[in-house]
Amino acid sequence: MAPQFKAENFVKAWNYAVANDQQGASFFEPIKGYKEGVKEMEGLKVVDDKTFTVETTEPTSDFELRLGYSSFFPLPDSAFTDMNAQGEKPVSNGPYKLEKWEHNQAITIVPNENYNGPRKAKNNGVKFTFYPKQDAAYADLLSGNLDVLDAVPDSAFSQFETELNGRSVNQPAAVFQSFTIPQKLEHFSGEEGKLRRQAISMAINREEITDKIFQKTRTPATDFTSPVIDGHSENVNGNEVLKYNPEKAKELWAQADAISPWSGTFSIAYNADGGHQGWVDATANSIKNTLGIEAVGKPYPDFKSLRDEVKKRTIAGAFRTGWQADYPGLNNFLSPMYVTKASSNDGDFSDPEVDRLLREANAADNLTDANKKYNQAQEILFKDLPAIPLWYSNVTGGYSDKVSNVTFNWKSVPAYYQITKK
Repeated sequence: MAPQFKAENFVKAWNYAVANDQQGASFFEPIKGYKEGVKEMEGLKVVDDKTFTVETTEPTSDFELRLGYSSFFPLPDSAFTDMNAQGEKPVSNGPYKLEKWEHNQAITIVPNENYNGPRKAKNNGVKFTFYPKQDAAYADLLSGNLDVLDAVPDSAFSQFETELNGRSVNQPAAVFQSFTIPQKLEHFSGEEGKLRRQAISMAINREEITDKIFQKTRTPATDFTSPVIDGHSENVNGNEVLKYNPEKAKELWAQADAISPWSGTFSIAYNADGGHQGWVDATANSIKNTLGIEAVGKPYPDFKSLRDEVKKRTIAGAFRTGWQADYPGLNNFLSPMYVTKASSNDGDFSDPEVDRLLREANAADNLTDANKKYNQAQEILFKDLPAIPLWYSNVTGGYSDKVSNVTFNWKSVPAYYQITKK
């Protein structure tokens, strides 16, 4: 018997996220009664099986946009009996359900016979295979052993559109790439740190890297968000810090040296299983050649290894960061990353003026007014550079001749339910 999702399944799931300090808990901050670890938020009221109300502490301009994100999904009754079991074999109310999970190898999902929504699966299921290297996945795509690939390796950027012969995808997506320099690192706090971050940013030749490494599958960043999001602007005050300017970079670096002479090696950590070595090495070389310092890439074997050190705050250098939008709003790129103690503020950045502007934007009467405030907050971010914006990613993917109806959505994810086997 399929689980029946009711209004209380939403309310209980949202309260559980906050009570147990889950990573998505900060999304519920506007709700009345929100507090870290609180068991129940008083702003959530169940009216009947199909209705519940949400009371916020102040107007939240993008609240409707947020509701499509997975943090707001319901959980079945069985999850609250055994959350570990839910984690190992999630109960779904979507178009698919989990059939098999081979940890670190593959996940197989099959159509959910109890789903009656508009995204009915047009195939017999999907098997997700985890590859240690993107090159291996691309080779399987070319040989017909893989149907859909959502990330072409940089080694194939120059030829994948030709090799796939009409079965390739190269379109803008809501993906922002950067690297973060933790506030606590020696030489990167206070005024010295601000000068060094600006110098490093201006030492990076984004145009050359996106052209030669990414073969124009990336676009140099002009802000901290994405050009596919409503409200994005290419003309935020202060964004000249993202332009390659070696003379200014050297000048700023010298000013920082006058405060405290530089010592050591500047490193950028990345996960080796994600196809990042090419751009990291090119970025490090651009910094090295411009500023005359040692700058290197620091590979970790996989994403988990890198994130473990980032989350524990034991990482000893800069590290690659970025954001794939949860929902199509500017705020989604800003508040989770740069509000004091936010869930994804991995560099521990804190600025009361940024916090204030983002609160005011969230409380605006409409998105147009909110977007103006979001961009004002970005003006401060360009001075402090809690992350170094690099470029916006296109979704670069492809599919085999065995499938059809393959499309990618605004945030670069294939619409799996639409894919059909030939």
